[in-house]
Amino acid sequence: MLGLTGCASIVGDSNQTLSIASTPSQADISIIDEKGKNVFEGKTPTTVTLDKSDGSYWGGKDYTLSIEKAGYAPKSFSLHSSPNGWYIAGNLVFGGLIGWFIVDPFSGAMYTLSPDQIDATLGESVSELNDGSGSQLNVVLLEDVPTDLRSQMQYLGQI
Repeated sequence: MLGLTGCASIVGDSNQTLSIASTPSQADISIIDEKGKNVFEGKTPTTVTLDKSDGSYWGGKDYTLSIEKAGYAPKSFSLHSSPNGWYIAGNLVFGGLIGWFIVDPFSGAMYTLSPDQIDATLGESVSELNDGSGSQLNVVLLEDVPTDLRSQMQYLGQI
C-alpha cells in the first residue's frame, strides 16, 4: 500500500492554514487565486485554510492577499506554492517514481504555500493634495512604492 502512495501525500495535506494579522487590527482581508476567483474575505486577525493545488497535474495554487483599512495605506502579498521537502527528499528515499510523478502532483500535498504567516503593518494613510484641477499629488514612503512603479518616479529635488 505504501508503495502506491507518495511521501508528501503520506505526511502532508492538500490544504494549508495561514495566520494573518495586521497593525492596526480589524483590517479587511481579500484573497484572490491565480484565476481571479475571490476565495476569502474577512478581518484581521484570522486564520484561513487554502488549497495548495487546483487538482490538476502539477497544479500548484498561487494567491494574492490584500489588506486594507480606512485611513491607512493598503498592502498586498503574493502567496506562492512550491514543492516541499517531503516531496523532494521523501520520494527520493521512500516513494520513488510513483510518488514523484503520479500521486503527489495530483494530491497537492507536495506543495507548501509561502509565506505561511502574514503580519502586516499598515502605514499611515497616504498624504494627498487635490487642488480641484484634476491633478493629484500622493506622498508615500519609498518602501511602500511597488518595485515595478519605481522606475516611473521623478526626483523633485531636496526640501
